[in-house]
Amino acid sequence: MSSLAVILDFVLETSARLLRLLTLLQSRPHWPGTELAARLDVTPRTLRRDIQRLRDLDYPVHSLPGVAGGYRLGSGAALPPLQLDDDEAVAVVLSLRSSASHILTGLAEASLSALAKLDQVLPSRLAQRLSALQHATVALDSPEPVIDPALLTMLAAACRGSQRVRLRYRDRGGTQSQRYLEPYRLVSGGYRWYLMAFDIDRADWRTFRVDRISEPETAGGRFVPREAPDPATFVGTAVTTAPYRYQAEILVHAPAADLTDRISPTSGLLTPVGEDRCLLREGAHSLDAMAFHLIALGVEFTVIKPPELAEHLRAVAGRLWRASTVPASTVPANSVPANSDAARAAPGQDRAGPPPP
Repeated sequence: MSSLAVILDFVLETSARLLRLLTLLQSRPHWPGTELAARLDVTPRTLRRDIQRLRDLDYPVHSLPGVAGGYRLGSGAALPPLQLDDDEAVAVVLSLRSSASHILTGLAEASLSALAKLDQVLPSRLAQRLSALQHATVALDSPEPVIDPALLTMLAAACRGSQRVRLRYRDRGGTQSQRYLEPYRLVSGGYRWYLMAFDIDRADWRTFRVDRISEPETAGGRFVPREAPDPATFVGTAVTTAPYRYQAEILVHAPAADLTDRISPTSGLLTPVGEDRCLLREGAHSLDAMAFHLIALGVEFTVIKPPELAEHLRAVAGRLWRASTVPASTVPANSVPANSDAARAAPGQDRAGPPPP
């Protein structure tokens, strides 16, 4: 073998090893040096040389001292190459196409640009999978309001940095108010985003729909985070139960997993109770609306509270029973089809037994 071929083989082997090393560093926040060398099948000395080569290429690889020391990939000035498996690549492309549609304003152009780059390097097997998905999928226009990603970024930074913010907020009635907040967490519920924050003027935790926020700005410096309730539970209760006149707890005789397609995170909270039951918490301004929703679930349930709902359901059950047991003699003959149950029933005879107790 010529000396040139030997050099080329060495360069290719080293480049492939560096790429694999970079991939491993991305997969975990910390790697012990001995374990990393074993995964690459190299000596600790070769590993140190490869780490230095990555640093020479401006990748910030940090050394961690001590017995449990090793290496960690830090954040740098540029995004390093990412090695994605097939499922990860498909997930990224699908997410970008979703962002390019309508969820967040301003992301469509960036998402399309990223998609164009991915399309150039996708293996043919993945391109065929994605082409099939794209051909078979149609996106419906959503009536939900779009959100400026810059607003989400600003609020997320304030949450992470414990930075007070001042903003204007429009409630569901359209009333505008100035709020001075200690932001804690952003919570995503379907197509809507919510900010959980401590309202300084009202001295209490509150929930704010992000699409109703305007003119946000940092104000008042940093704060020491307070002890806070669980964000998902707090926001879920705030949007599904707290604002309504009637607040219900229902024991549903079905697994929570069977109801997730019928109860969205913004319409009710589901808590598993054993393997075949769950607790549903929801609210409504109307007992009729709540009764309709529960009946439409199509499963057995027991009302825990409020008592007004249980009484209303008994009244609804009575109306439904009477509607299904109308005597044929009370129905005009020309309004009943000849093959209907009512037409076949004897005059004055109900088609069912006595009403439920």
